[in-house]
Amino acid sequence: MIEKQIVKKYVREYLMQEYIKKYLPSGSYSKIDLKKTPLGEKIIIHTSRPGLVVGRKGSNLFELTHVLKTKYGMENPQIEVAEIQNANLDPKSVAERIASSLERFGPKRFKPVGYRALQSIMDAGALGAEVVLSGRGLPSSRAKTWRFLAGHMKKSGDISESFVKRVHATANLKSGTIGIKVSVLDSDVVLPDHIKIKDIPTAVIVEEIKEEVKENIEEGKPKKKRVKKTEDEKTRTKTKKQ
Repeated sequence: MIEKQIVKKYVREYLMQEYIKKYLPSGSYSKIDLKKTPLGEKIIIHTSRPGLVVGRKGSNLFELTHVLKTKYGMENPQIEVAEIQNANLDPKSVAERIASSLERFGPKRFKPVGYRALQSIMDAGALGAEVVLSGRGLPSSRAKTWRFLAGHMKKSGDISESFVKRVHATANLKSGTIGIKVSVLDSDVVLPDHIKIKDIPTAVIVEEIKEEVKENIEEGKPKKKRVKKTEDEKTRTKTKKQ
C-alpha cells in the first residue's frame, strides 16, 4: 500500500514537470520541488529567468494555479518562484540553453555552441564539466556523438553517484533529434584525493633552519680526548685539594 502511494506521488510530480516544461518558455525552467504545508501544497519552481516564469502581472502563475486545481486535484496550490543564483552551474539551464541555440541557429555550428557552454561552466567555478551531443541531427559523417570535456570529472564511485549533477535534454530539428547531456561537478565538493598544503609563515621556517644549522655545526665539532691520569698525578691532585 505504501509502495503504491510513493509511486503515485512520483508519477504525479513527473506529469507536473512535463506540463510545466511545455507550458513555460524554453530555457526558463530548471526543476520543481513539491512540499506539503499546513495550508496546502507548495510548488517551488527553480529558474534562472523568473520574469518569464511569472509572466506579465503574474498571468502565468495564475493559469498554472488554475490547471493544478482542475487537472491534478490540488486544493490550495501555492506556487513559489526561486531564482537560481548561478545559472552556469545548473546543468538543466545549460542544457536548455544549448537546445534553444541549436533549434534557433541550426546544427551546423554545434561545436562552438558546445565549447561555449563548457567554458561558461568552468568560468563559473566548477571543478569539472562535460557536454555530450549525440543524434542524427548532427552534421557529421564520421561520428554521431561529440564529447566536450574540461576539468576533473568523476565517472564512477561515490563522488560520481552522489555529487555529479547530470541532466538530459533534447533539441528537435528538421534534420533529426539531438540528445544533450550535461554533467557538472561543483567547486564545493571535496574529493577524496585532495591534498591541502599547510601555510607556514616564512619567519618560523627561517628560525627552524637556523636551529638545524646550529645543531649540525655543534655535532661536527671534534670532541676533546680524555687523557688517563697516572697514579702520581692522582696523588698530587689529592694533596692540592687537601
